[in-house]
Amino acid sequence: MTALARRHATELETIAVTVPAEAVEAYEEALSVVCTTIGIFEMDDSQILWRVEGVRDLGHGEGELAAALALAAAVTGHEAELDRVRTEAEGWLARTYESFPEQLVGQRFAVRGTHLDGESASRRIAITLDAGMAFGSGEHGSTRGCLRALERVAHRRPRRILDMGCGSGILAMAAAALLRRPVLAIDIEPWSVRTTRQNAALNGLGALVEARLGNGWRTPGLKRRAPFDLVFANILARPLCLMAQDLALHLAPGGTAILAGLLHGQAGMVLAAHRRQGLVLERRLTEGDWTTLVLRKPSGGHAG
Repeated sequence: MTALARRHATELETIAVTVPAEAVEAYEEALSVVCTTIGIFEMDDSQILWRVEGVRDLGHGEGELAAALALAAAVTGHEAELDRVRTEAEGWLARTYESFPEQLVGQRFAVRGTHLDGESASRRIAITLDAGMAFGSGEHGSTRGCLRALERVAHRRPRRILDMGCGSGILAMAAAALLRRPVLAIDIEPWSVRTTRQNAALNGLGALVEARLGNGWRTPGLKRRAPFDLVFANILARPLCLMAQDLALHLAPGGTAILAGLLHGQAGMVLAAHRRQGLVLERRLTEGDWTTLVLRKPSGGHAG
């Protein structure tokens, strides 16, 4: 039995809303208040309507969820009806296993679930995760985009590396495994910090990946570790915009920032916020409906 199955010995609940593209981010934030896994699915080819779906313990955080949904409705002007479906933990895990074969990402990574027997048939860097963790499994377009971006910048051999909003720890582990450098991984969710530590140990990377609980750039002691040569931030568009100045201030001259968690329509405002801080777009990667931005801080210039 996996760790997730032990956590959910009884029942889970899948909750979801269908919203227009401009409301996706606000409702994703709302559901993440009570859900440890979030998925975003296009309802049709028009990219007008999207389904934002999360899994939680049955009945967990009902009051917090109601408040978060009310805030999302107020911010977006779109009041979405919440769909609820009870889900047996074992049945949900079985479906997750079926939909999580080995993921080959870019040219160098293979992401595997703990339910898969044997070793990877490829000669890639294998990263093993519990398939019960939907976000950060290597299947999501934003995660895949970050891993592809990492491959593109690895030749710079960054020494000081930060994964801001580490989730499952997949990006921190990929950087540590590929570059053999220590990586600081920070998340505001205690569950994510525990999961990152467990995954790092599972992959033999516990000595290189340091997972810490923190609130973005306000995390105690973070500024003493700066400036960073490489920063991952696979989070949400609005927080990325709000953190643009702090990112620029704590990025080393010539340093690289890989920003993700962005639907194509959100990439422009995130890029603009960082350009105002002096960062330069080096590359834009797309993976399905998702955009990853690779930014650099000029070596001789000033950002921030």
